[in-house]
Amino acid sequence: MPIKSVEDLNSILKRIDGRGYKAYKDIKGQYKFEKFELYIEHVQPDPYASPSKVRARVKQKIAGFPSSLFKNRIRKIAFEDYLARTFYWNIKQISKGHRGSGKSGFINILPCSQQILERTSISINEDAVEARFTMGLPAKGRRILSKEASEMFFKEIPYIIESSLFYKSLKSEELNNHIEVAEDAEYIREHLKEKNLVAFVANDSCLPRASGVDDRPLRKERAILFKSPPSLEVSFHPPHKKEIKGMGIPEGITLIAGGGYHGKSTLLNALAVGCYNHIPEDGREFVVSSPDTVKIRAEDGRFVENTDIFPFIHNLPSGEDTHFFSTLNASGSTSQASNIIEALEVGAKVLLIDEDTSATNFMIRDGRMQELVAKEKEPITPLIDKIRLLYKDLKVSTILVMGGSGDYFDVADTVILMDTYKPVDVSERAKSISKSYKLHRSFEGGNKFGIIEHRIPLPESFRPYRGRGDKVKIKSRGISEIYFGYEKIDLSSVEQLVEEGQTRGIGELIYYAATEIFDGKITLKEALELIEKRLRGNLPDSMFPFSSGEYAIPRKYEIAAAINRLNTLRCKDKHRFGSLDPVR
Repeated sequence: MPIKSVEDLNSILKRIDGRGYKAYKDIKGQYKFEKFELYIEHVQPDPYASPSKVRARVKQKIAGFPSSLFKNRIRKIAFEDYLARTFYWNIKQISKGHRGSGKSGFINILPCSQQILERTSISINEDAVEARFTMGLPAKGRRILSKEASEMFFKEIPYIIESSLFYKSLKSEELNNHIEVAEDAEYIREHLKEKNLVAFVANDSCLPRASGVDDRPLRKERAILFKSPPSLEVSFHPPHKKEIKGMGIPEGITLIAGGGYHGKSTLLNALAVGCYNHIPEDGREFVVSSPDTVKIRAEDGRFVENTDIFPFIHNLPSGEDTHFFSTLNASGSTSQASNIIEALEVGAKVLLIDEDTSATNFMIRDGRMQELVAKEKEPITPLIDKIRLLYKDLKVSTILVMGGSGDYFDVADTVILMDTYKPVDVSERAKSISKSYKLHRSFEGGNKFGIIEHRIPLPESFRPYRGRGDKVKIKSRGISEIYFGYEKIDLSSVEQLVEEGQTRGIGELIYYAATEIFDGKITLKEALELIEKRLRGNLPDSMFPFSSGEYAIPRKYEIAAAINRLNTLRCKDKHRFGSLDPVR
């Protein structure tokens, strides 16, 4: 497509002024501005439709960003994250916003959460920096308003770009700090293993959030800042800070105990998003978890397909073989068992569990209940009897919030008591209590945790089509819903999603996997590892339907969670290629 001049764009806008909205399609193309190139890639057909997709590209000889800012993957992600936030902020300062019908006049770029994520909205390399955003082309009713469009294209867009994508326009100290905080957090994450840790919480971290719907930190004058117990304190020496001290959570089984409203769940929730890096001043910059950390909960009513939950549940009264468990409406216990097994299937190494969101009968069966209901009459083997085997056999650690059952003292390696948001290491005291108050319950876990079977999704499982002509229809709604063809995927219980861009990305990556990867032979784990590898390489744009700034790159665990909740999913076991019938 030949490149056009700014004058060409101005001429087209004047020519189509007052005409029907569809005439805006004439502006589609590439335009050379004085300091950047503008690509109008998709023109909305109606002022009420999804906004037009636009891309701005500034060559590095003009943008002037030192290559040291993006010399490795972590620095590049953090740098692009900073530019995305700057671009968003400048839109709010510069754009006049709504002017006309529907979405007229709005300029938008994918908004960012408190987490530093890899997104498609900003891209930088040695050659150029690029921003992908949307514009609501102005109209009155459905008649084009060229004057307002010209104001957006020739005044607002150049000002936003020069304020956001030129090194001389940015606060270099703030930018460097943004990158260095992310790089230091990543350093800690990469060095957890050598200290036999699964997570770290830095001293003076602010864990409480402003509110249940506001993920910004609670004001420091109201918050109690985190301070590690001396016995659990460790230190790291990352590239940009002399030393960072805080609480290290060891491998194995860690119990977070304490009274209600003393900060147990707050700590667990901070660890759940510790798999991501955070922006400076978030309060959780150096709350760092293993990248293979997955938060688990009960999820009544969820769909489950051919999952081997036998380690936790067997001998169902119906006679159903739980090596191949499927249901349209899982109970609390079967859903929690399925969530654990599915996470292990794709590589989880740390499980986070809160008793408040767990099925009671899945967590514990006390001695009195064992006396009343014989084991042969109880299909559920509770987590308390499997949790040590999970670590012993599979090297999977568990961090568990438990305020109601001291029975877990018997299986815990570390016990942290939260007392008015202050952690206290009570491991020795818990072991003493455990010895003094002997349990009168029988161990029901067997000698082994059990085998984690790998499933092969069948290609016909994925039907993203809706309406006439097999039109692909994939849409996210908020952070917790994906519409995949006629099917709704409910992700409301998948708690480590933090941005709608991730959810939108999951929908498109499932479609990519369905068309490019799933062949009836590759396992779910292998497919997700392949997706991860391609996303880290040079293929991200080709994995989405078009070059769009609407996506944030999700983890493989959330992609797996979405696939596992797709009601049309059909899987066969890796060991039985030819049939869906159980063969063992």
